[in-house]
Amino acid sequence: QNCYTNDDTWDPDFCSDPVTCAQTCSVEGADYASTYGVTTNSFKDGVNLKFVTKGQYSSNYGSRLYVMDSEDKYKMFRLKNREFTFTVDDST
Repeated sequence: QNCYTNDDTWDPDFCSDPVTCAQTCSVEGADYASTYGVTTNSFKDGVNLKFVTKGQYSSNYGSRLYVMDSEDKYKMFRLKNREFTFTVDDST
């Protein structure tokens, strides 16, 4: 739900207080699936990333996500020998 009105204010029907706003409203409006190729997996416990996403006006190559350590800080990984591995399911 986009709770921001055209009058430069929050819609009180959806955003009565900060906690309710955070739970029910989205401000950014980015379409991650069609623009960046990022979707949740079928179990809702991970994500799917496409390398090439063809949109209506352009193509996007590569996708990236950032892991948050807290509400306003990125998670820093201190990698031993600078290696990062993850499992890729390329069956589809």
